[in-house]
Amino acid sequence: MTERAAAVQARASAKLRAAGVASPQADARTLLMHATGLSATGLLTAGDVDESALARYEQLVAERCAGTPVQHLTGRVWFRNVALAVGAGVFVPRPETELVAGAAIEAARSTTSPLVVELCAGSGAISAALADEVPGVRLFAVEVDATAVRWLRGNLIGTGAVVVEADMADALTDLDGQVDVVVANPPYIDRADCDALPAEVRHDPDRALFAGEQGLAAIRVVSRVALRLLQPGGSVVIEHGDDQAPSALEALRTAGFVQATSHRDLTGRARYVTALRPSPAVSGLAGEPVAKA
Repeated sequence: MTERAAAVQARASAKLRAAGVASPQADARTLLMHATGLSATGLLTAGDVDESALARYEQLVAERCAGTPVQHLTGRVWFRNVALAVGAGVFVPRPETELVAGAAIEAARSTTSPLVVELCAGSGAISAALADEVPGVRLFAVEVDATAVRWLRGNLIGTGAVVVEADMADALTDLDGQVDVVVANPPYIDRADCDALPAEVRHDPDRALFAGEQGLAAIRVVSRVALRLLQPGGSVVIEHGDDQAPSALEALRTAGFVQATSHRDLTGRARYVTALRPSPAVSGLAGEPVAKA
């Protein structure tokens, strides 16, 4: 028995809405495209959905209603201009991280043949965006989790990026003092807040979500490692939770950075910080962060 595509999608959208999914219509469309193999334009002119595709679709909708991220169901997510493979065991990049990548891209474009390191690389979303948008960029992507590294390697095939499976605290010592930009979206959620997280976020690996010291431990490590890696005048970009800007700025100040600045996302939330490694002549100014609204 077949059904019209429009009716199938409308029914699925209603189910997703009732389940509390934030974007029921968009998710219903995305999953129907995945189940049928049709494009968005193809769906507009589609007639009936055959039985096998309908069965696949209903299973996908049921899993989405249960909280499985739509990206895990389709196996793909768009990040800026690149498509990434994602699934169980790797953090699904969020739209707000596109601004973090943008800040790193802007900093990298100010240098010829820039050397960039992504720490806590996960799926490699930021590195893939840099490779796509910065001509001549030289990239190293550092990730400690073996499962995430498999996704990372696959997503960076053909980009020229070097994948490094290592603890960031000790990684790339041969590049100390040579890097132009360090960028990271580290884990920054306090484990005490676990129960308050949306169901789909809890599908991400714990290692990519939670950090000690009220969620600040990894941010502090990134700050120290970035100072080690960067050449004088080099830039660091770090994503953080929307209530962590003062603490993230303090981490940069303590590490020894100057011109530490807080930046907001498109919803007005403080979302990431940037700073510069000082030259030796101004290293005594490292304890003076600047916060911007």
